[in-house]
Amino acid sequence: MEMTVERQGMSRFGRGPLFVVTILTGSFLLFLVQPMIARMALPRLGGAPAVWNSAMLVYQALLLGGYAYAHAIGRLAPARQALIHIILLAAAALWLPIGLIGSNPPADAAPVIWVPWLLVLSIGPLFFAVAAQAPLMQRWYGIASGGRDPYALYAASNLGSFVGLIGYPLVVEPRMSIAGQSWLWSGGYALLALLVIICALTLPRGKAAAVAAEEAPAIRSEKPGWARQLHWIALAAVPSGLMLSTTTHLTTDIVAMPLLWVIPLALYLLSFSAAFAANRTIADAITRVAPLLILVLGGFALLDDHDQPLLRAGLSLLLLFVVAIALHTRMYRLRPAPDRLTGFYLAMSIGGVIGGLFAALLAPVVFDWTYEHPLMIVAAALLVPQGYWLAAIGRAWGSGQRARILTLAVALVTLLALVTSVSGGKAIAGAVVLALGILSIGRAIPFAAALAGLLMIFGGWESVAASLTDNARTRSYFGIYTVTTDAKAKVRRLVHGTTVHGTQLLSPGQEMEPTSYYIRRSGVGRALTMLPELEGPNARVGIVGLGAGTLACYARPGQSWRYYEIDPAVVRIARDSGQFSFMSRCARGAPIEVGDARLTLQSAAPASLDFLALDAFSSDAVPMHLLTSEAFGIYRRTLSSRGLLLVHISNRYLELEPVIAAAAKQGGWNAAILAYYVSRDPDPVPQGSSSVWIALSPDAEVIAKLTAPGLKDPSGDWRPLREKPGFAAWTDDFSSILPLVKAWAP
Repeated sequence: MEMTVERQGMSRFGRGPLFVVTILTGSFLLFLVQPMIARMALPRLGGAPAVWNSAMLVYQALLLGGYAYAHAIGRLAPARQALIHIILLAAAALWLPIGLIGSNPPADAAPVIWVPWLLVLSIGPLFFAVAAQAPLMQRWYGIASGGRDPYALYAASNLGSFVGLIGYPLVVEPRMSIAGQSWLWSGGYALLALLVIICALTLPRGKAAAVAAEEAPAIRSEKPGWARQLHWIALAAVPSGLMLSTTTHLTTDIVAMPLLWVIPLALYLLSFSAAFAANRTIADAITRVAPLLILVLGGFALLDDHDQPLLRAGLSLLLLFVVAIALHTRMYRLRPAPDRLTGFYLAMSIGGVIGGLFAALLAPVVFDWTYEHPLMIVAAALLVPQGYWLAAIGRAWGSGQRARILTLAVALVTLLALVTSVSGGKAIAGAVVLALGILSIGRAIPFAAALAGLLMIFGGWESVAASLTDNARTRSYFGIYTVTTDAKAKVRRLVHGTTVHGTQLLSPGQEMEPTSYYIRRSGVGRALTMLPELEGPNARVGIVGLGAGTLACYARPGQSWRYYEIDPAVVRIARDSGQFSFMSRCARGAPIEVGDARLTLQSAAPASLDFLALDAFSSDAVPMHLLTSEAFGIYRRTLSSRGLLLVHISNRYLELEPVIAAAAKQGGWNAAILAYYVSRDPDPVPQGSSSVWIALSPDAEVIAKLTAPGLKDPSGDWRPLREKPGFAAWTDDFSSILPLVKAWAP
């Protein structure tokens, strides 16, 4: 009898790796499919925010649905759970190989309706089935192992999610076409289904199931109350919202780097692995020091210091990681018994959805700046587990009336310090509030009040003041635009994040002088200056990317101009706000087509333009679907036989010349590049910026005229494009930015 029990225990223990592999596989597929489907959908649907917001809602709804499904069937007998889930996996397999259905949206389709419909029909059943893996497999493991704690397996789930997240941009996308990615994912799904079947075979059946059923009432735990469930939801919502707000804050106010969005999400996923791990050393150590780190890192999170962007980015990411581990560890400590596991994960999923919807959908509508970021930091201060550093501090705080009086005192002193900081005593005020915050650790409300005071003293008040200034700041789903006016220098700028997107001189007689990337010595400036000679006096001009409208300075009588701008907020700033006068004085009445430029140009009449400038980058982000061979085919179709295309490729982090060179070679374009550097200009133009523009035309004579030797300039001149050995042209089926990162490129 002892031998039988021992073998049974060993058998149960040996099932752990099987369930770990199954959970890893499912989570890997879940985080692989989201960027993969986004790549598939981009050429067809464009990059409008309504598209991606709708897509996010679909993902969140399917994920929540998968968790709710796992919770619902968890009440059934194990064998019936297994049968239902295997049937679901088999039914969802009818959607393999994974990909978008062939339907294209009608011309008048509303993205808010069409995008969810397209995604649900394309991947809905597959995503739903895979989403249920983590909670369901943990529940099955608890049953199959005879009651072992299954929560540590959630660490494996998030490790699989992390691998899928990192693996797509670093391994899968650079090496596989979209078709290959589809078959890879489909093969992974088949493997997952096989693993689930094997896991199902380990569940008790027959007599063993009957014994488990008889024992179940004795081990059934009490249902958590609503207060506990709401606490779970809050503990899940804050890290989820902070992860997204950190991403927005980094790319808007600190540094806009390619693939930067991956790091906050990766840290968020890794925090689950640490918080739910069987070894509690790391999670408990970080949780103990979390209040102090949140006070210091969070209190100075809004400090405006553009001299050390990478340091600021690193501290912001450390803050996110600490908050996520501390709150997820608190959630782990409040976990229910394994028989209530699926309800726990359902509450966690609801919290994640709430945090994500607040930061990604609600905040851009309600706020004109990333106010969701400090709000999430303060919310973390209210929720983080904390205790008094010294027993004497706890005795000083006391309880009841004394604690309330001291809490009010902290709030009043913090407010007084904020007022003092506005008049110039920022360092002293900050030191006082920091000391109050340290002494308040152990009392959530005064601690959060001190943290909020630090946020206001070091950067928050300046942001509020900018928001109170009329027309100074505008926010949309594409970003945050700030209009700044330097009265002394007589200059007005449109800034998106850390990048200037338009500059206008305010001195009389200079208002219409081209500035920034568009000065007359730049590639686009030279091309537009020569446009009457190249394309005739009645050239038809298209501009992709409006900015402040600076290029309108080059408009001439007889020409017809048309703009393509994806963000309505930019249209309001450049044309309707009265802050910039380029459009009103140089291109009054020029039509502006709002929407994704590729989709708009695709529906334009053939040969309807003589000149097209492509300047659609947001900060240093690259709209990849505008630089594929298929996109250049659309541009060539839209241009006349002697048409001229100018592409702006200035970028701090990516070397984009090989992309255009490969597309030009494949499409039969004649091309040249002009890199203008202010530092090399012996007589730089006021408010001019360095820039790199590439000119392309189907007609070699047009490029020859544009790059004629007589037009040489000491600040830079046209030269042929350089190809990158082994670099293939981007297509809708294959593209990757990794070979182009300047820090990694050979």
